[in-house]
Amino acid sequence: MEVTLLDELRGCEAWLPALSLVAEGPDGEVVGHVVCTRGHIGAVPALGLGPIDVHPGHQGRGIGSALMHTALGAADALGEPLVALLGDPAYYRRFGFRTSTEYGITPPDPAWGEYFQVRTLAAYAPEDPALRGTFTYTEPFGRV
Repeated sequence: MEVTLLDELRGCEAWLPALSLVAEGPDGEVVGHVVCTRGHIGAVPALGLGPIDVHPGHQGRGIGSALMHTALGAADALGEPLVALLGDPAYYRRFGFRTSTEYGITPPDPAWGEYFQVRTLAAYAPEDPALRGTFTYTEPFGRV
């Protein structure tokens, strides 16, 4: 399913090449990747992170953490206000993600609850009411 989603994302307007990152192993093989695509909170642009993955034979070596830190740093440098994702709070909390409702952002599916999380970046303005509401992923997420 992840390969299908990536193919769909690459072909849509929400694809952001500067935020599509890969990690290579010593022989140049791809051992991990992370993707951020354009999402929205109402009409305000934001980022949806995912999928992120590391080949099972290379897990536990910090590759996923390096990809996450690089993606967040790049998003911050590009002036994005926040990054949203669906994932395990116990894992993503270490990267500064918090439950989206702490920021007044509701998940696309209310059943996601605490698993839908947000990481604010330097351009985030907590007083901006436009940064509250329902987060919407780009269209391929709803199809795949």
